[in-house]
Amino acid sequence: MRPLILVAALAATAALAAAAVLAQQPSVPDRSLDSTRAYLGFDRNLYPGDAALPELRKHFTFTGYWLTNPPGETQNTWVSKRDLLLRNGFGFLVVANGRLDAELTRAAKKGKSPAAFGRQDAAAVVAAAQREGFPPGTILFLDQEDGGRLLPEQADYLLAWTEAVAQSAFRPGVYASGQPVADGKGPNGKPVTITTIQDIRARVAAGHLHPIAFWVYQDACPPAPGCVLPPHPLPPDLSGTLDAAAWQFAQSPRRRSITQACARTYAPDGNCDTPAPARFDVDLTSATTPDPSHGR
Repeated sequence: MRPLILVAALAATAALAAAAVLAQQPSVPDRSLDSTRAYLGFDRNLYPGDAALPELRKHFTFTGYWLTNPPGETQNTWVSKRDLLLRNGFGFLVVANGRLDAELTRAAKKGKSPAAFGRQDAAAVVAAAQREGFPPGTILFLDQEDGGRLLPEQADYLLAWTEAVAQSAFRPGVYASGQPVADGKGPNGKPVTITTIQDIRARVAAGHLHPIAFWVYQDACPPAPGCVLPPHPLPPDLSGTLDAAAWQFAQSPRRRSITQACARTYAPDGNCDTPAPARFDVDLTSATTPDPSHGR
C-alpha cells in the first residue's frame, strides 16, 4: 500500500504543519481549520485518460487544465477534454505555460522585447480558452516556473501577459512560488527574504495594474503536509501566502531539499501517487472553491 492512502496516520502531521504555519504567520486570520472549507484538486502535464476520470473524481474536486503545451512537452493532451471533465463533475485550474528567462533573453537579443512576447502569448492563450469553451470571467493562470524576485525581463513579460488577458473577456492569474528565498539585507542590515508572489504583488501595486489571482506553489514541509489526501484539505492561507486562489502543496517529483520532513508521504520514487486503481503521479492543490478558475 502506497503512503498516499495512509490518511489517518498522517492527520496529525497535517495538523502540526497547520499549527506551525499559524505560529509563524501572525497576519493569518485567527480561525479554526473547519471554519474555511477547502477542496482538493490535482494537476499533471499529461491528461490521465477518459477511463480514469470517474475514479479520480472520487478523490478530487477540480483539475488543472493546460491551454498550451505543458513544460517539457511537445503536445497538449488536454485539448478538447473540457466537456468530458465537466460531465464528470470537475472544476478547473486553467493554466498556460510561460517563458523561462533564457528564452526571453535570447528573444530580446534578436529584437523581440519581453513585453511584446508576453502580449503575443496572451493573445494565443485567450484564443485557446475560447476554442476550449471556457466562459467569460474564467481565470487563466500563467505558469511562472522561476522562483524568487523576478528579473526585469521576466517582470516585463509576465505583467504584459496579465495586462493583455485583463483586457480580454478573461481574468489574469499567475502560478508562482510562495517559498521565501534570500533577498539580500534590509535597512537594518539583517537578511531578508522574498517570495515571487510578494514581488509580483508589489509590482502590480506600484504600477496600478489589474488585480491578479494567484495559484501559489509551496511544497516545503512545513507548511505543506506532504503527499496526503486529507479528509479536510488545508485552506490556501496556510501556505503562508494570504488570499491565494489555490495552494499547490505537493509536487511530482518531490523537491528533496525542502520535503525531508514529509518524505515518507511520497512514493519511493519521489512522486506523489493517486490511490489504486488509478495510479498517476500528480501535484496536489487545495482551494476554497471547487472551481478555482471559475471555468465551468
